[in-house]
Amino acid sequence: MNKNTVQTLVTSLLAVIFSFLVFNANAVSSFESAVGPLIDNAIAGDHRSSKNKARDSQRHPKETLLFFGIKPDMKVLEILPGGGWYTEILAPILKDQGQLTVASFGADNSSDYMRNVHNQYVAKLQANPQVYGQVKTEVFEDEGYLIKVASESQDRVLTFRNSHNWIRYGGIEQAYQSFNRVLKKGGVLGVVQHRAAPGADVKQAAEQGYVPQAYLIELVESMGFKLVAQSEINANAKDTKDHPKGVWSLPPSFREKDNNREKYSAIGETDRMTLRFVKL
Repeated sequence: MNKNTVQTLVTSLLAVIFSFLVFNANAVSSFESAVGPLIDNAIAGDHRSSKNKARDSQRHPKETLLFFGIKPDMKVLEILPGGGWYTEILAPILKDQGQLTVASFGADNSSDYMRNVHNQYVAKLQANPQVYGQVKTEVFEDEGYLIKVASESQDRVLTFRNSHNWIRYGGIEQAYQSFNRVLKKGGVLGVVQHRAAPGADVKQAAEQGYVPQAYLIELVESMGFKLVAQSEINANAKDTKDHPKGVWSLPPSFREKDNNREKYSAIGETDRMTLRFVKL
């Protein structure tokens, strides 16, 4: 092969790569321009408290939901929504064309804490039917995991900062197996999780609320998923991950109360991994 032929092949290859990059950039731009305003409106909605809105700058909900590819006509399952911080944003986006289902602790949970969290969450939904009237509620763990959610019925499954508890109390394999079951083939699993230092002991880190990223990726992929993208949207280099009360020393928990509060406020919320998996 002569020099001119090699140069021609290289030029052609570069042209193909450039076209691919331009096509994908245009596709991303088109997606953001179509979905971005819906997310913006949900984030700015009057149904959200000023306290919850104050956390937007550290939780990056718009960037996170765009990364997970949320569209208004999708069926989305949110896992253990807690007080409903993300539900406040997801519900308005999906209420007209899609379907938001949330899997909470359940009113019959044996734990007083979990039962109270669930009841308060449900009361929040019921108090504002204009925003939350189309939201379906299911029990996350009731003689199994997501047993009332049909197999291959969901376009997206989202779990925010839950994985450490499944390591602490058991059930992490069952949880991710259930996510695989309810997702459509090619559906996306979106994971946000407090990130441990590389090489940290899995169980010790989980007791502090953190999970090693490499461990979680390997576990999730063993459940029939493929990691297709990871983002540093929710990274925080200030988080030293060695706090006396773990992730709960930091905002918004401030579990040490006034002790070192100024220091923890300056750090902000935890360093978090943001991972997008596809069901194989």
